[in-house]
Amino acid sequence: VQLQASGGGLVQPGGSLRPSCAAPGVLSRINVMAWYRQAPGKQREFVAWVGSGGNTDYADSVKARFTISRDNPKNTVYLQMNSLRPEDTAIYYCNRMFSPLPWGQGTLVTVSS
Repeated sequence: VQLQASGGGLVQPGGSLRPSCAAPGVLSRINVMAWYRQAPGKQREFVAWVGSGGNTDYADSVKARFTISRDNPKNTVYLQMNSLRPEDTAIYYCNRMFSPLPWGQGTLVTVSS
């Protein structure tokens, strides 16, 4: 199974994006899904996770700005990103939080004026 993130793009500071992550046929069997990001020249870092019951948690850097959600029937996980900052620029990936699956290509988010 390969998870596929999409929905990134170029946005101005203060703007919003809503990347999504397709997990065809497997999302309902995954307890905790997470979003991660990797900025240029930096290591991949945790952004947010969502449990099967809808519980969530976030990295301090994105709290109150980002919202993670999941739609099991659609096999999709979302990341609503508001009040974007230049430091949010990164490739965003989704994966199973425990025992990660092979990493997909991610989706590039660029925040710039």
